[in-house]
Amino acid sequence: MKRSSLIIPVSIIIHLIIINFTLFTLSYDTYNNIVAIVYYNLSWLLITFAIDFYPTKRNERFFTNFHKVLELFFIFSLAYFTNFSFRNLSISPVYQIKVLLVIFSTIIIYRYIFYYLRDIYRVEGGNFVSVVVVGRDRKLKKIRQIFDQPELGYRYRGYFDNHPSKSITYLGNIDRAFDFIRDNTVDEVYCMVSRLSSEQINELIAFCDNNLVKIKMVPDNKEVYTRAMNVELFGNVPILNLRKLPLDTDVARYTKRSFDIVFSSLVLIFVLSWLVPIIGILIKLESRGPVFFKQKRHGVNKKSFFCYKFRSMAVNKEADTKMMTKNDVRLTKIGKFIRKTSIDELPQFINVLKGDMSVVGPRPHMEAHTREYENSVDKYLVRHYAKPGITGLAQIKGYRGEVVVKSDIINRTRLDIFYVEKWSLLLDIKIIIKTVLNAIGGEEKAY
Repeated sequence: MKRSSLIIPVSIIIHLIIINFTLFTLSYDTYNNIVAIVYYNLSWLLITFAIDFYPTKRNERFFTNFHKVLELFFIFSLAYFTNFSFRNLSISPVYQIKVLLVIFSTIIIYRYIFYYLRDIYRVEGGNFVSVVVVGRDRKLKKIRQIFDQPELGYRYRGYFDNHPSKSITYLGNIDRAFDFIRDNTVDEVYCMVSRLSSEQINELIAFCDNNLVKIKMVPDNKEVYTRAMNVELFGNVPILNLRKLPLDTDVARYTKRSFDIVFSSLVLIFVLSWLVPIIGILIKLESRGPVFFKQKRHGVNKKSFFCYKFRSMAVNKEADTKMMTKNDVRLTKIGKFIRKTSIDELPQFINVLKGDMSVVGPRPHMEAHTREYENSVDKYLVRHYAKPGITGLAQIKGYRGEVVVKSDIINRTRLDIFYVEKWSLLLDIKIIIKTVLNAIGGEEKAY
């Protein structure tokens, strides 16, 4: 079967069956009520509709848009417990969390099995679409990398271009495309705008529309690429948005902020509540000055804020202009220990709770260094589209500490931009886990 119109309805039904069966089996007392049954099912449908959960693309995989799975589970959990408040039910929160975990685990297992079986089905020749490309430029090679993955279900027939080629995938000049498409049951046509005139594009669009063939345009964007590129329509005028970021959506921002509040609160209550007095005493015993060091740094949209740390150096006049260097004489003995274990960064959870920072994000730099790097590092300020973090992708990849050569800050910026463009809650969790493992291992740092 080449069309998959039943996939979404079947998935919705299976998800609802999982939810209702689990609640009926494990939480009958809270489920055995017509209002509750309607509420649970309607909540799931409304939430999935609101976050556009079910519509999938052909090249989607198990981990593609996995952040939507986490968003769905988080919001549904809130709705689930809200029901108990309105009904004034006496429940065991821990047990109900276990019930939700059973639901979510089962749905994730179903999701994995679905994608696994779908990939096998496509590799065996099912659910495929036949595609051709009209026009050839340097973007064709990149598109072929997608077409040539059998589990995605594309069957690439070849390309048409007015410049002849000996390639086995060359099918002839552009004029021959019309007969080939009509005679060979082509499903989708990819048109390289840079290689066709306006008249040829309009003719091809009209032909495809009249022959029930989908046509997709590969824009002539003069090699202006970003991972966050997105097309928006202003009326019928396509507008290329080069910076459509995951954190631009309200759901993503609220999800990340909620996670930050919960995580930072737990750290403040269970870690900093007893650690601050201990570290404070040790810092005071070794050198004069405050326990906390605060410094103005640039945050989201380049707004300044005071960043808090445990003081790890002797009080000095260069603290706001000179970055920590190897064997820096300003470093105290306790300072060396807390920097090596990243304990000095823990007071920044106060910044997270205040909203100046996030648990995960690009590391904030001194204002002086921001002014330096924005003029010397390409796209440096893109990292400021997100809140700075206590830890980040660049840090777990080893780009941390003193900037010895220019490639250090360039690579750090590159990874920060990747994080901003590809954010997901799952990525945040992975970075946090890796950060903890690095801290336990005593990875050296110098900033």
